[in-house]
Amino acid sequence: MGEASRFCHFRGERLLEASRLTKIYRVGGEPVYALRDVEFVAPQGDFVVINGPSGSGKTTFLNLIAVIDRPTSGEVYIEGEPTSTQSEGQLAALRKTTIGLVFQSFNLIPVLSAAENVEYPLLLQGSERSPRRARVAAMLAEVGLSELARRRPSALSGGQRQRVAIARALITGPKIVLADEPTANLDSETGGAVMDLMRRLNEEHCVTFVVVTHDPAVSKYAKRRVRILDGRLEEGGDHGMVDSAS
Repeated sequence: MGEASRFCHFRGERLLEASRLTKIYRVGGEPVYALRDVEFVAPQGDFVVINGPSGSGKTTFLNLIAVIDRPTSGEVYIEGEPTSTQSEGQLAALRKTTIGLVFQSFNLIPVLSAAENVEYPLLLQGSERSPRRARVAAMLAEVGLSELARRRPSALSGGQRQRVAIARALITGPKIVLADEPTANLDSETGGAVMDLMRRLNEEHCVTFVVVTHDPAVSKYAKRRVRILDGRLEEGGDHGMVDSAS
């Protein structure tokens, strides 16, 4: 994964932490537990793959640590700060600066080019045009899409669209990237290439990645594996780089 990969190691600080995280939905007046007292910590430089079947609580968990949804009880900490006391505006700002999101369905804006999709988060931040455009060009080069910068999503393959989505997630320099089933709409070869890209970016930039998936093949890319079943998380696999993902 290149020379830089030797320099990204787990660090002591708890960049992302969930404590006794519980989410309950009401169905016909009856409580349904989507998550039960979940404990989770991800330090800087981690690459966690959370594997579990449909309905296990993966997406619920991701939405909670992305501060898109609020838990029924428990707490999510970002860089040691509790999020439960923060306003919706503060949480939105956190998602703009600290957390990058990658979705199963790419969520690209169809009328914008690849470059414009990547640029969009910087526009929301009010970044100046010249450095903004330079940053976009550099990020597209990093994900191997410089020659396709002007194409709209409809003119890109699934793998290329996911690379645009990853570039968009990283363009603001987040410390954490959360990916929801990033290979679900891709064939196995393209999905492997996308995961290789995410691991390289993790190693070269020391960005923490948390990937939730139902696909067991994605687990080989993990530095750390976690299994989720019936709303409970269990550590699995070795803590450390997996040779097959190098």
